[in-house]
Amino acid sequence: MPTLQIIIASTRPGRIGLPVAQWFTGRASEHDQFEIDVADLAEINLPFFDEPNHPRLREYTKQHTKDWSARVGAADAFVMVLPEYNFGMPATLLNAIDFLYHEWNYKPVGFVSYGGVAAGTRAVQQVKQVVTTLKMFAVSEAVSIPFIGQHMRADGSLEPNETMELAGDALLNELVRVERALRPLRAAS
Repeated sequence: MPTLQIIIASTRPGRIGLPVAQWFTGRASEHDQFEIDVADLAEINLPFFDEPNHPRLREYTKQHTKDWSARVGAADAFVMVLPEYNFGMPATLLNAIDFLYHEWNYKPVGFVSYGGVAAGTRAVQQVKQVVTTLKMFAVSEAVSIPFIGQHMRADGSLEPNETMELAGDALLNELVRVERALRPLRAAS
């Protein structure tokens, strides 16, 4: 079974990204087409990019980079759970992406974004520019949650609506199809 890595991009205390990711992780588990690996950038705690060599060389000198490389390399598909900060992606996500190169190649990526009226979609557009440079395939299906505060329960968990659940299923279904189609490219590289 292929591995889906769900990356939680927000690292700030009190972040809404954690309950959003917990909901999506549950949805992905019920979907039952992937092994799930949740990569919480707050727990991984990568420093600001500190490798002396370009990532395409794979000459990593730091243990945190070697660990991140192994984890991303083991994944077959990704979902990035991200907010929008000042019309852009979280710096923590770009930093995590920038540490590596080959480990991302020929893998599909989808997005679960949240925020205000724009639902984090401007951040997703920024990330798409970056991931395509890494030979990743960004699927069109996505979960975009506007006015996220309206979907939060008193206990801090997410209360999804039918639209979110249907969008989550569509995203997972497309990741299954595209991951399968990209497998030969990953094998050849």
